[in-house]
Amino acid sequence: MDNEALIDSFSDFKSEKNIDRVNLMAILEESIRCVLRKKYNSSKNYDIIVNPDQGDLEIWRNRIVVQDGTVKDVNKEIELSTARKIEQDFEIGEEVTEKVELKSLGRRSILSLRQNLLSKVNEYDNTNTYQKFKKKIGEIINVEVYHILPRQIIMRDEEQNEMVLPKQEQIPNDFFRKGDPIRVLVKRVDWKDNKPFAILTRRDDTFLEELLKLEIPEISEGLITVKKVARIPGEKAKVSVESYDDRIDPVGACVGMKGSRIHPIVRELKNENIDVINYTSNTQLYITRALSPAKVSMMEVDEKHKYVNVYVKLEEISKAIGRGGQNIKLASQLTGYKIHIFRDFPYEDDVELTEFSDEIEPEILEKFHKVGLNTAKSVLNYRNNDLSERIDIEEKTLTKVVRILKKEFEEEFNNN
Repeated sequence: MDNEALIDSFSDFKSEKNIDRVNLMAILEESIRCVLRKKYNSSKNYDIIVNPDQGDLEIWRNRIVVQDGTVKDVNKEIELSTARKIEQDFEIGEEVTEKVELKSLGRRSILSLRQNLLSKVNEYDNTNTYQKFKKKIGEIINVEVYHILPRQIIMRDEEQNEMVLPKQEQIPNDFFRKGDPIRVLVKRVDWKDNKPFAILTRRDDTFLEELLKLEIPEISEGLITVKKVARIPGEKAKVSVESYDDRIDPVGACVGMKGSRIHPIVRELKNENIDVINYTSNTQLYITRALSPAKVSMMEVDEKHKYVNVYVKLEEISKAIGRGGQNIKLASQLTGYKIHIFRDFPYEDDVELTEFSDEIEPEILEKFHKVGLNTAKSVLNYRNNDLSERIDIEEKTLTKVVRILKKEFEEEFNNN
């Protein structure tokens, strides 16, 4: 292979991998130097000139002229008599520059050069693809189903890059055929067999958040902020939104007239039921909204331990919990509080536990206070077994406390 043939061959790589001119020159020069180092242990005394646009490649070797019979390194030194065959007036200590043809390196070196070139081109291509994938993490992209496997689906983007949608990242009701166009979110980028693979998702909470940005102009323009998304993919989702402009109704803007804006998202998520609520910094109001459609009678919030006891009427319990516990689970995820639902007992008034200090020891009352139970009603709404799990109190003492509290309420109830 001569120099021109190598350039022609490399140009094919350039076209196939879409390598820019600067990187093309750098890869070719480094590959040649790699072969020279392997053959001569050094490439520092070589000048390599690459002009891929015109198909030019020149390799020049520089050697120092030494006295005949004193050459120690044939790659860096040249005898005086040999140098004067090139040019008559060379003297000892001067530098001789000679053009090197690829074929003079030998068949093995040329084969190594081609392999090295291919390896570096693929490395460049994979690195370039990795960087492209990485920039798209968290973004929704359009892809096409290429190959369906039991545990994953291979997708291709418009540049024919292969990506993976694992089974665990699909919505349960997803069903695709080869060639189907779908929308997915780039979750992360992994390496497998020295190739980058974008891992896609349709289950992630961020997928719904990005869909909202695409479908609702007020969100993409920053007029409405998505504060939090909680999902049970393909089943139900809750989204809290906020607007800093009092003239904008964030919930109305997201839902649209007769659901016109939210319906396309619901269809994309295989009929996932989406509740949109107004965000507020008022914890009790936020939790109340999150538990919609259930109506809350009262609640006790423990800000420190991030849990809340919510009391609802008997007919509201099923709404608060939801089918399969979906409503309470999503409300907990949305608010960041562990929510306990209790039936609202028909007592007219509640009583602070401190009112029973003459009958219950202060250290016992303090233990109730530490877990957020500050009233008689909040204690009585728990079963004894549940109280035992939350409070380090002997069962005998706990039974006594409950009896005292019930007695107080029974007296008040009978007097009404």
